[in-house]
Amino acid sequence: MAQDSGVCGSGNSVAVGAVKVEVGPDTITASRVAEEIRLDARHPAVEWQRAQAIAFCADWQGKNADSGRETRVRALWTPKTLYLRFECRYREIFIFENSNANGRRDHLWDRDVAETFLQPDPSRPPYYREFEVSPNGMWIDLDIFPDGLNDLKSGLTRSVWVDEKNRMWAAEIAIPMKALTEKFDPAAVWRTNFFRVEGQREPRFYSAWRPTNTPEPNFHVPAVFGKLKFAER
Repeated sequence: MAQDSGVCGSGNSVAVGAVKVEVGPDTITASRVAEEIRLDARHPAVEWQRAQAIAFCADWQGKNADSGRETRVRALWTPKTLYLRFECRYREIFIFENSNANGRRDHLWDRDVAETFLQPDPSRPPYYREFEVSPNGMWIDLDIFPDGLNDLKSGLTRSVWVDEKNRMWAAEIAIPMKALTEKFDPAAVWRTNFFRVEGQREPRFYSAWRPTNTPEPNFHVPAVFGKLKFAER
């Protein structure tokens, strides 16, 4: 298994309560795979073992670390697809019971989700893409721009699994590169951030890989996004 990086579960000491937690490395590296992989959150493809994980369990201000709500993220890529795998420890699960026939659900963030914001062109900070997936496989994808947002219609696919015994849920998503950039360049460095939301009522647990440090929970702060790099085999 590739070495993990990040604060939670990395061997570093973490503060608890309202103390601010030291933020780990600001880069996640996607590993190239030889061919497209089959999504299976319960039985992940062997290629995931070569992908380094980032981990986080503090809130959006980098405070209140909770290892029982740790999130680990890994990334893989081919010229056609970006793959992401989330492994999410949980204390409770709160989900919608209904969605569109294809699993899409508006306002999915009002329930438990794992999220990523992806910005293939860092020279245009207000423009990025948002992807969310829930423990029961519902999803949403959005195109974010200064005047608002639109449905992205990316064509993403996903697989989810809930391990009730170990209180962990996992999700894998595959996003077509053509939904992210007109011409994919593996030498480019993208910007990204990862998030979790958990809980039935406020204060819910809003956790972030790169803290946004806003007074109230707000993930839409592209200035603090980390880096996404693409490694060749």
